[in-house]
Amino acid sequence: QVQLVESGGGLVQAGGSLRLSCAASGRTFSSYAMGWFRQAPGKERGFVAGISWSGASTYYADSVKGRFTISRNNAKNTVYLQMNSLKPEDTAVYYCAAGPDDYGLGNVLEREYDYWGQGTQVTVSS
Repeated sequence: QVQLVESGGGLVQAGGSLRLSCAASGRTFSSYAMGWFRQAPGKERGFVAGISWSGASTYYADSVKGRFTISRNNAKNTVYLQMNSLKPEDTAVYYCAAGPDDYGLGNVLEREYDYWGQGTQVTVSS
């Protein structure tokens, strides 16, 4: 069982930056692939970024590539999402997720993640 708690959301102006953190409980954090998803009002939840258990592999949605960076610190049981050059269309609730990293390459599909945080709101004003 893994429990995930996100933090770091808030209100920021377009062009600004935020860093989201996701603290995980459980001794097996380092064996899980981690991911960030987001859900904007009236839209389905979608993939933002993913990272393999080792951190060697990372994946990004095209809409955030070059602006967002996912990283993890297995010693601290924490995964991060650094968000730069934020746009109003980045406004959403951001969710952290954990799932088995069967091939050591990370996951990009929502169905590959078993555990979810409660979400943190990110609002980007124009």
